[in-house]
Order: sequence, then C-alpha cells, then structure tokens
Amino acid sequence: MAQDREDAGNHIERDDNSAFSTGRRSLMQGAGLGAALSLLGGAGGLISSAQAAEAAFPQHKKWKIVFVNHVTTNPFFVPTQYGIQDACSMLGMDYQWTGSATSDAGEMVRAVNSAIAAKADAIAVPIVDPSAFDKPIQAALDAGIPVFAYNADAPRGKTSPRLAYIGQDLYLSGYQMGERIASIVDSGLVALFIATPGQLNIQPRLDGASDAIKKSGKKIDIQTVATGATVNEELSKIKSFYLGHQDLKGMFAVDAGSTQGVAQVMKESNLPSKGVHGGGFDLLPQTIQLIHEGFLDFTIDQQPYVQGFYTVMEAFVFLASGGLVGPANINTGLKFVTKSTVEPYLNTSTRFEGKTAKPQIVPMSGAIKS
Repeated sequence: MAQDREDAGNHIERDDNSAFSTGRRSLMQGAGLGAALSLLGGAGGLISSAQAAEAAFPQHKKWKIVFVNHVTTNPFFVPTQYGIQDACSMLGMDYQWTGSATSDAGEMVRAVNSAIAAKADAIAVPIVDPSAFDKPIQAALDAGIPVFAYNADAPRGKTSPRLAYIGQDLYLSGYQMGERIASIVDSGLVALFIATPGQLNIQPRLDGASDAIKKSGKKIDIQTVATGATVNEELSKIKSFYLGHQDLKGMFAVDAGSTQGVAQVMKESNLPSKGVHGGGFDLLPQTIQLIHEGFLDFTIDQQPYVQGFYTVMEAFVFLASGGLVGPANINTGLKFVTKSTVEPYLNTSTRFEGKTAKPQIVPMSGAIKS
C-alpha cells in the first residue's frame, strides 16, 4: 500500500506513459467500436472506458494538461493523481504533475509560466494565493490556453480569470466543522491546526470554523496553530502544542497532514479518555484507522479523486468543443466520516481513495446513504 502511494507521488515532472495507459490509448486509436466489440464477444459483452470514448468522440490531438500543485508530494493528492491518470487514459490525453513541494507560490507561478512557454493545451492550478496567479492565468488565456482552478480558488468576493473551479466549498466546509465542534465541546481551549496559514486551500476552512464556533456563543477559547507543509513537521508541532496545553478540550485540523497528526497524538496520549475531542479533514489511511479505533471524532471527505478526474473532463470538453461548451464550477462535496460510517473506507482498497494503484470497479453494497 505504501509503495502504491509512493508510486503515484513520483509522477512529478513526468508524463503519463504507463504501459496500461498506452494500451488503452492504442485501443482508442486502433480498431473501431464495432471491431472492438467483436473482440470482446467472449468477455460477457464488457466494454472499456476507452472504447466508450472512441464511440463518442472522433480522433483528436493528444491534448496535454499541466497540473501545477502546491504540495506535489503530499499523500492527499495521490487519489487526485489517480483521477487525472484515469481521465487522461479514457479520453486520450496526457498530463504533467509539477509545482512546489512546500507551498511556494513563486515556484508555482514559474511552473505555470513554463507550461505556457511549452504550449500546454490546458493548465490546472490551485489558487492558494489571492493575487499571485492572476497575471500568469491571464497570460495563459491570452495565449489560448484554458486554465482551471482545482482544490483551492480565489477568495470570496474576488474575481479570478480562471475558467472554473473544481473543489470543495472551503469556507462552508470549515463552517460546518465549526458547528460540529461546538456540538461536542462545551467550553475550554480548542486548538485549530493549519499547515500554512493564509493559503486559500485551507485558510477559508479555518475562518469558517472560527466563525461558527464564535456564533455558537459557547465559552470556547480558540487558539490557531501553524504546523508546516510536511507531515513530519505537522506531527511535531501538534505534539509540542499538546505538551504545553494539556488542559485543552479539543484538537482539530483543517488539512490532511495536520488531521493525521492530531489523530496520532490523540492515540499516543489516549486523549478521548480525558474528555478531549478531535477531528479534521481528508482520508489519509492513519486518520481512517484511528477514527475506527475511536481516537478521532470525525474527518471530512472532500473527494480528491474527482478533483483530478473532473478537471481533466472539463478541459477535454472545452477543447473538444472549441470552447463552445463553457466550463462550470463543480463542488466536490462535504461528507462527515465518523466511527459509525467509516467501515466502507476500511474495507475497500481502491484508487478512488489512493490506497492502491490497481484499477477496479467496486461493487455496490447495501443501501445508498446520502
């Protein structure tokens, strides 16, 4: 499992040229749909996504979309990269994964400019800074290159030249987390951990959580703690904070790495037995396991896989239609995962959650919960 996640993380600065993807693209560019179906006659009439795409679209240039990212090696984006790979394979596109490993906006801007110079067909970038990306995005659009924001967008009330945003409503998700915190903590010190304060992929969550807690009217003392851009430093900062504030009543985080760190500290010090609550965001394997074990109250699923998949789909339709089909914002959702709902996340190992590189169709099981 760890190797699968490492393999996905190693796509930085590389194109998607895997044997699997090459085979699927060959099928798209080879026999027509009728011939392909006849070849599959002994396979129960199954049809691949590549063949379905071939039936829907004529042959086209192998468009390349450059994904610029702010934390290129962070495990959160493993399923995002799988979503990118799957959509590119299905639609006959290529991609590049590049950017910064340490949330350096300047490094990200240089990556956008490099994509423009290399004549990328489309660009996707998390807008983690309120103004740094305006000029490079406009330069790309002026060069005829569509640009999409994913995972993070311009702050509320500010207009960005990007064509569409694919990701969670970040302020709302933080606000709903704050409401959940106020429902389980009556009073006392609550720590809100954030990897990189001010960055637009997570700061709106912190703002929303703080607003909701304050609106509750409860005597909760909020203390914000910056943890850093890497998982190891996040865990270290969280440990240090707890050791200096052992009377706290809650530890909550607004990013994946900090949430995992909260879960680890909650377990190491057995904080639930002391009346301490914890929670956060995203589906890192340790986070899910420690929810199951009862050391974390909840985490919030924002579906990172579709943040990659839907972005490629929007770019493809925009390019295939010559820009006639305008992109639309897509909210990738908010779902609280608790001990009572965590079982499906534990019992499956899929690309959709970043646990394995193996492509698969997961059978539906039981009633569908909204």
